[in-house]
Amino acid sequence: MQYSGEREGFCMVFAVDFDGTLSFGEWPEVGPANHNLIEYLKDRKHSGDKLILWTCRAGDALDAAVDWCSGNGLEFDAINDNLPEVTEKYGNNSRKISCDVYIDDRAVNAGDYRKVVHVGTEAFDYELVERKLIGFAESLVRCS
Repeated sequence: MQYSGEREGFCMVFAVDFDGTLSFGEWPEVGPANHNLIEYLKDRKHSGDKLILWTCRAGDALDAAVDWCSGNGLEFDAINDNLPEVTEKYGNNSRKISCDVYIDDRAVNAGDYRKVVHVGTEAFDYELVERKLIGFAESLVRCS
């Protein structure tokens, strides 16, 4: 999804899951941290992108996740909600989060982004994701 004009100052919107994605702990616990993803998202935010925490957590469990993310230096522009500028643009707040990229350990997608990190375990290959995102961004620039 490409916005122009109203979104000057940032490039993309990332919606990211908590359990199994940012945190490798078992619900309702938090941690251990997925440091590679957290650092990647902090870099994206620093570059002007927007971040949405998109999780099934609610109440105290959600508060614990938000506090944990904040303690790891990760701040969000929205939590389980659309960005205010998206709601304003469309005149409503759909239940579906509007973003450019969903990052979720349970996602089904057209590509394979996993790599073996330990014998018998896999994790997302964030370098491959970043290469694909850069390619996507470059294709948008060529089309404009």
